[in-house]
Amino acid sequence: MVWVPIKSEEGDMSEINRLGDIKKKAKALGINHVVLEVGDLDEALEFYGSIFDIKVRTSERFPDGRFRDESGNELSLFIDLGDQFLHFTKNDVPAPDALRHFGLVVDDRDRVRQALTDLGVELLDWGLNFRDPWGNRVEVVPYDDIQFTKVPHVLHGMGAGFLEKTDGAIAELTKKGMAP
Repeated sequence: MVWVPIKSEEGDMSEINRLGDIKKKAKALGINHVVLEVGDLDEALEFYGSIFDIKVRTSERFPDGRFRDESGNELSLFIDLGDQFLHFTKNDVPAPDALRHFGLVVDDRDRVRQALTDLGVELLDWGLNFRDPWGNRVEVVPYDDIQFTKVPHVLHGMGAGFLEKTDGAIAELTKKGMAP
């Protein structure tokens, strides 16, 4: 059976076949987490903790935020980003990332730039990009200048307070019908 893409009245992308059957697709709503491979979990905590105000995500299942195998060996840990998280997993990383990266949204990019400079971390070619000691490429993105938006109660719960958007970011959101 051949399915053909269509746009529904609500603007959702769906597919229709020759019999008129419609198959709706799920919407991707955002990033829940990103996994970074690191050589040592404690060194990763120390490195990222010297740049960002971070907190290990704990739960009933992981009271110290660390995932262990049956023998008790630490395999990974979780860094809380409010309603999202970073997941550090132990692995010997053979080569640094060149183009593959993730964008970490921050409230103050200048503070990050200063922390990286203080640590002697090399800044890469454009924007504010760097590699961690395990070769993971990170792009630091300012909250105010991008479409990514958290609702006020989530920002408040993260201790970020009220953060505004630039006119450019608001214009991009407005074009999509998502203006604050």
